[in-house]
Amino acid sequence: MANSNVKTKNERLIVANRKARHEYAIEDTFEAGIALQGWEVKALRAGRAQLTEAYVIVREGEAFLLGGHINPLPAASTHVVAEPQRTRKLLLHRRELDRLIGAVERRGYALVPLRMYWERGLAKLEIGLAKGKKAHDKRAAERERDWQRERQRILKSH
Repeated sequence: MANSNVKTKNERLIVANRKARHEYAIEDTFEAGIALQGWEVKALRAGRAQLTEAYVIVREGEAFLLGGHINPLPAASTHVVAEPQRTRKLLLHRRELDRLIGAVERRGYALVPLRMYWERGLAKLEIGLAKGKKAHDKRAAERERDWQRERQRILKSH
């Protein structure tokens, strides 16, 4: 299990889903590998990915990324038809999958992709085990963020 927003020296961010932390209360995070095709790896190296509308589902004991958009490079491949929003299989350990399945099915959690990054040459996806925030929770978080920003401004001026 990866700790969110902690970067190691051999980790390079591809894309982050900033909307997820606003919409959901993240309770735990997991690191998953992604089964990719060759053209997708090239597109990711060029930073052509998007996670804003993406979500993770667990079906038949396996996890899949849906709605993640990887925009193909114009000259990436001539013999393969690139499908930017195809369903991609996520690679997790069995005990992690069992834990996710239990949380999603029995306790009503959602699985949200938080960020995609390179780690030792492999594409990884950080998944958050999350509960949806209510509107008043979002407003409270926004007020807290504004107050912290204002506090920093005040402290700098003194």
